[in-house]
Amino acid sequence: MDNLVNLESNGKRRLTPSTTHLVLIPSYNPGDKGVETVRAAREFWAPVWVVVDGSTDGTTEKLLKIAQADPQVRVIVRAKNGGKGAALFDGFVEAQRAGFTHALTMDSDGQHPAQCIPAFMATSAESPQAMVLGAPVFDSSAPAVRVRGRRISNWAARVETLWAGIQDTLFGFRVYPIASLVAVMRQTSWMRHYDFDAEAVVRLYWRGVPAINLPAPVRYFSPAEGGVSHFRYWRDNVLLTSMYFRLLPSFLFQLPRLVGRRFFWRP
Repeated sequence: MDNLVNLESNGKRRLTPSTTHLVLIPSYNPGDKGVETVRAAREFWAPVWVVVDGSTDGTTEKLLKIAQADPQVRVIVRAKNGGKGAALFDGFVEAQRAGFTHALTMDSDGQHPAQCIPAFMATSAESPQAMVLGAPVFDSSAPAVRVRGRRISNWAARVETLWAGIQDTLFGFRVYPIASLVAVMRQTSWMRHYDFDAEAVVRLYWRGVPAINLPAPVRYFSPAEGGVSHFRYWRDNVLLTSMYFRLLPSFLFQLPRLVGRRFFWRP
């Protein structure tokens, strides 16, 4: 992983860039929080890549300026908005082409804890076959409807993975083994929108990728604080619900194998 913190003569932090693990941030009209997120991630890791998913709020230019001044920041610009999963897929494919093996994903809205990046990356380096999933620790800023609503998704994922230890399906702060995830995403045209996070953990578990859960604080910002949310309650919950029904035939087809792996054979 080779990401070490060194101090320069002026006391500033300097990171030795990792050749295996990178931070990957999908970005769509995040406002100033997008720039803040990239800068926060760079304080704790190098390299940091951003996939701009057809943004129209002027943040693309700001991010490109950061990349021009910092060789450890790379910005990939998609001409049209395709969804979170689509943006991440482009990033994963390019990262794999560049020789990286793992990617930590985090949202560009400032909700995810940049200070937790080193611990998640270290855990991934110790268990490279696993996906390292953030288990969100909510504070008073979390909307109650969001906290309660994710329980349904978590329950459905636990059923379709036979309670294999996935604590949270929707918290996008996590480290993926890139090769396994790219292979999964190449097999389906889904996983390109809000359904990405939940479907990724289910399909990766089916593929034999174990889950490691680590607690991570989450902060929801109000509009007055610069918070931007593209979550749409009815649209996105319908998408999630339909996803679990869509996965049900595949789950039932491989249920005997999953039962054997879950209860009788442990790698």
